[in-house]
Amino acid sequence: MSTTPLSRSRKRLMAAAASVALAGAIGLGAVTGGTAPVYAEAVRVEAPQAPGFADVVQQVSPAVVSVQVKARIDPAADRGMSPFSDQQGFDDLPDNHPLKRFFRQFGQDGNGNQDRPRFNRRDGSQKPRPVAQGSGFFISEDGYLVTNNHVVADGTAYTVVANDGKEYDAKLIGTDPRTDLAVLKVDASTKFTYVGFADDAKVRVGDWVVAVGNPFGLGGTVTAGIVSARGRDIGAGPYDDFLQIDAAVNRGNSGGPAFNLNGEVVGINTAIFSPSGGNVGIAFAIPASTAKQVVQDLMKSGSVQRGWLGVEIQPVTADVAESLGLKTEKGALVASAQDAGPAKQAGIAAGDIITGVNGQDVGSPKELSRLIAGITPGKSIDVTVWRNGKAETLKVNLGEIPGGDKKASADQPSSPAEPSTLADLGLTVTRSEDGKGLVITDVDPSSDAADRGIQAGDVITAVNAVEVQSASDVTKALDQAEKAGRKAVLFQISREDSNRFVALPLNQG
Repeated sequence: MSTTPLSRSRKRLMAAAASVALAGAIGLGAVTGGTAPVYAEAVRVEAPQAPGFADVVQQVSPAVVSVQVKARIDPAADRGMSPFSDQQGFDDLPDNHPLKRFFRQFGQDGNGNQDRPRFNRRDGSQKPRPVAQGSGFFISEDGYLVTNNHVVADGTAYTVVANDGKEYDAKLIGTDPRTDLAVLKVDASTKFTYVGFADDAKVRVGDWVVAVGNPFGLGGTVTAGIVSARGRDIGAGPYDDFLQIDAAVNRGNSGGPAFNLNGEVVGINTAIFSPSGGNVGIAFAIPASTAKQVVQDLMKSGSVQRGWLGVEIQPVTADVAESLGLKTEKGALVASAQDAGPAKQAGIAAGDIITGVNGQDVGSPKELSRLIAGITPGKSIDVTVWRNGKAETLKVNLGEIPGGDKKASADQPSSPAEPSTLADLGLTVTRSEDGKGLVITDVDPSSDAADRGIQAGDVITAVNAVEVQSASDVTKALDQAEKAGRKAVLFQISREDSNRFVALPLNQG
């Protein structure tokens, strides 16, 4: 039978389709031809070149260690993270909770501590167990390493477990509770792999960080994240300036490093915020710039010497700035200058606003504290203050922070009769027994004074830096402020031997 060209073409297409279908069915992707099949190369897609962390981790992991501390404290105490990490133990979890079963399985209590004794001695006697575990990292090849103060606090013996599992005894060189840093030293013939500190001034929000540490006593663990924020104040101490990171950090990570992609330490993991008791992506690290200076001092002398100005300070609010004629809300308002302190000897007084130190602007009380702490005691510095509507520069010879807190003692004056009413302020006042200020006997709960925390028993000692002894003195100060075009007036308030300033708005009506 003859066929047309169209019929022959159709047969060829059907045969080719059958061959392709057969090849697809057996997964060969083959193309037939002749007597033997010819196989095509499998499809391969090139993955995009994304940065990884393996190279960094490989280089820095030998420098990161686990720190085990034996101490005369309650073994059940939570020492795995900072006391201000806001974590709770796992004891409150139900018995069938997976996390509680995990710790029971691995012989740990709810705080990450080994719950079973270790029989490491040949005679079978129990080796004292660690009551605190944290992380650390070597900063020199001869065995100096950094960790947190709260990890080693109250410790009597310290063991460092390296990345390869080797254990070394360590001695405590020094601690600094104010920044929560500590330095240990391992004396061994080994040359240790060590890491250096980064220039954290170049760290930007959004930069990658890699955290390496010893969470829950599990040993070297690596997590990654980004820098979430800078300059965090979490109420841990007077020099708070934390980096916030979202790399997973848990109990036992304390004292461990957070690296940049160059393998440099940008921060020391110190605390986490966790209402649930576990990682929620909010961790705080001591910046490298803070740690580097403190660590150098600890290695040199075992302690940290800081400059002392001798003032109680508070933030400058918009109302405070307005009441004193200051254009910006920057600086540190001096609530009081301590007796025999460097500031008082130099003429700095309550009501001054410190705006600069040695030509460097002061943005807040925390910034002033860090600046002064970074200067060696005994040095002379220039302190710029805002006083009586203008800037002045005073010479101050810094002292050294006293060992204990010094508080002036004074009897609380009783309230004599015949109170006076300051209706515009919602206050009732009476003269104090010693004649120094006005005792507040009543506060209108709907007033601005009440909103700002002023309460009965407080003593008004000055208004706009002018001492007051009667209600008429206050009224006079209010009139002067109104004539000067002020929208607020600054009250100096004394309560329980401490001073603070409160700005109250003027009644413009």
